[in-house]
Amino acid sequence: MKILDYKLYYFLGVGGIGMSALARYFKHYGKTVHGYDKTSTHLTSQLEKEGIVCHFSEEVNTLKKLFSDFKKEEILIVYTPAVPKDHSEYKFLEENDYTILKRSQVLGEITKQFKTIAIAGTHGKTTTTTLVTHLLKSAGINCFSFMGGISKNYNTNLLLGDTATETYVVVEADEYDRSFLTLEPQIAVITSADADHLDIYGSAEHVREGYALFAGKVKKDGVLIVKKSVDNDLKLTNKRLIYSLNLDTEYCAQSIRIENAQFLYDIKSPVEPVIHVTLGLPGMHNVENSIAAVAIAQQLGIKADIIKEALRSFNGVKRRFDYRVKTEKVVYIDDYAHHPEELKATIGSVKKLYPGKKVTGIFQPHLFSRTRDFADGFAESLDMLDECILLDIYPAREKPIEGITSQMLIGKMKSKDKKVMSKPEVLKYIESKTPEVVLTMGAGDIDGLIEPIEKILKS
Repeated sequence: MKILDYKLYYFLGVGGIGMSALARYFKHYGKTVHGYDKTSTHLTSQLEKEGIVCHFSEEVNTLKKLFSDFKKEEILIVYTPAVPKDHSEYKFLEENDYTILKRSQVLGEITKQFKTIAIAGTHGKTTTTTLVTHLLKSAGINCFSFMGGISKNYNTNLLLGDTATETYVVVEADEYDRSFLTLEPQIAVITSADADHLDIYGSAEHVREGYALFAGKVKKDGVLIVKKSVDNDLKLTNKRLIYSLNLDTEYCAQSIRIENAQFLYDIKSPVEPVIHVTLGLPGMHNVENSIAAVAIAQQLGIKADIIKEALRSFNGVKRRFDYRVKTEKVVYIDDYAHHPEELKATIGSVKKLYPGKKVTGIFQPHLFSRTRDFADGFAESLDMLDECILLDIYPAREKPIEGITSQMLIGKMKSKDKKVMSKPEVLKYIESKTPEVVLTMGAGDIDGLIEPIEKILKS
């Protein structure tokens, strides 16, 4: 069956950012869409308002009742590998031979009908995907987009195009579980290939091997765009365009400067230079992301004046260098950073934007295995902060690992101003102090602190 031929689409892990975009896609085409997730969030509440039925406890009887209105061949189960195999609903579905596909397989099937623009990378892919989407929309190019975050310009993670004419689909190509190998891009970008998900890959070498395989999935008449350092690491031999932040590559930034906490620069290009750029999103790492996005835009014939205006009007992605408070007295930025290199980029950008100001960072480590695998890197990055507050590790899909705690990370740090706190303690602490720059970072449930911190700082 074709991916749109089913009548009921049931999502195991519907609250995930990639899963929710797919749920919205099938709902758009008039399908019956239901889903399970372990907790109710702002995103699942939005899905429910859009007519997608969600529940938050493992209920096999609920499934039996729901499925009784459909033939088995009319039902498609979409799941994320983050759902454990001993989950009671998953076991029921598997034992009863329902059609079960991974999220990546479903996305791969959807993209077959379009020209695919895929953005991969250990970090940078969400912002770059969202920025490419904004560039295409600004240029009036027909496209669908599955974004790995909520675009602040469009307030969604899914944008729909028109299938009546030639259509592009912009997708975030997820390296987890080698998901990106289901895609066959016309245009592909690799923003970074740092080691991550070692619980899946086993070694940094296997991570690089995965990205090299992804590079090989680009169509013969397509275009591969790779960051210089990634190209060095992967030792690619296929035809490609190279970009960098400020090295002498085909695409790079020149005359980078900061004015009024904004980055201004020119972009060197083999097609057409883009000069006097003001990026709507702060951060040196986002300047680099914008260069990759411009390389894609120029492959589609988008002119420099449209590119320049789209970069200026780009509002970013929720939880990606996301300004929550910005006054003369205090600045509060929230970011999804959860890997040592991401922390380094985010903290480094904040220090450049606000020299001389004390930066208080609140970080929630994500996964015991990631904390273990990159403990020294985390300690080094967090030492860049003037003051560091750690929350306990967010377990996500994992069980605790003996000896792997936030206190262990504190022990590896050289900084003297460091502490582990609970969420209520963090709020009391922020309330009792007069911080200059506050930075929250992490991929777990630290987002539950955003609005309370914002409220305290605004008052």
